[in-house]
Amino acid sequence: MSKKRKLILDIETTGMNVNGKPYLNHKIIEIGIVEMIDRKLTGNNFHFYLQPNRKIEESAFRIHGISDDYLLNKPTFREISKKLFNFIKNSVLIIHNSSFDVGFIDYEFQLLNFNFPKVENYCKIIDTLDLARKLFPGKKNNLDSLCTRYKISINREKHSAILDAKILSKIYLFMTVKQYLIDFSEVKKKLKKFKKNNTILEKRSLVVLFADNLELEKHFFYLKNMKKKFGKCMWDKKDFKKKNRI
Repeated sequence: MSKKRKLILDIETTGMNVNGKPYLNHKIIEIGIVEMIDRKLTGNNFHFYLQPNRKIEESAFRIHGISDDYLLNKPTFREISKKLFNFIKNSVLIIHNSSFDVGFIDYEFQLLNFNFPKVENYCKIIDTLDLARKLFPGKKNNLDSLCTRYKISINREKHSAILDAKILSKIYLFMTVKQYLIDFSEVKKKLKKFKKNNTILEKRSLVVLFADNLELEKHFFYLKNMKKKFGKCMWDKKDFKKKNRI
């Protein structure tokens, strides 16, 4: 399994389920997956609208706006099942509230009697809802709330599996951004060496070089002109004479 390839997945359905188990024979009507490699979207997406062979509940329609008529000529889950399996196998799946989406996908595969294993057996699953609850305990952690929190602009009136997958990809990147550890071992070695050398230097008797007479004459001449020009010179002390040189 490539740790670098991650798939952000979302679905829309004909209705809700209970405790992660499909309820009243509800079906998937849209599945959207976007591919991310090395934390960058590749554009290699998997997206299908599906004919569920049953009516969509009014409560679900208000959420996603997908109508029964729109799905009349769309493929069934059976028709795209092998493509889906081959696309997601041996990948890391990033899903918000994974029990809902994975429960439906496992249920759809189960209905086909093709002996597909459960998704968790051939994919690693990262639930961003669990991540959000750890990062923001006690707060609302749905997609809209997280977008507001991370200042991610969303332009949608209804939910869409492919659009929500793209939104979730941005949220995931914000939630998992971190400062990688920097190896300071070489810096520490150089600093230790510098301190050692500096200690040796401190123990040596340093040579002090004093200004000669010509340099002193130029210095006093400069101070005299400065005092003449500005009226005073803060470095011109009356008691400062050549004899004061050490």
